[in-house]
Amino acid sequence: MGCNEKKDKNQLIRIVKSKDNEISIDRTGKMEGRGAYICDNEKCLEKVIKSKRLERVLETNISDEIYESLRGVILGK
Repeated sequence: MGCNEKKDKNQLIRIVKSKDNEISIDRTGKMEGRGAYICDNEKCLEKVIKSKRLERVLETNISDEIYESLRGVILGK
């Protein structure tokens, strides 16, 4: 989503919006709900935060807690 490069799913992180409008990080790729993928890269995450692209794709506001969780997942490879 940040760099628009084609990559394998195992190189991406999936963010899911459930039917209850809860946002969560799905490392398995199997959770139910509307999903968006982001590279496992901090630069891509910064682009997504700055452009608010994730909010547009999932059609909801994303809290700073979710972005910090994503940053933790990326840095904790």
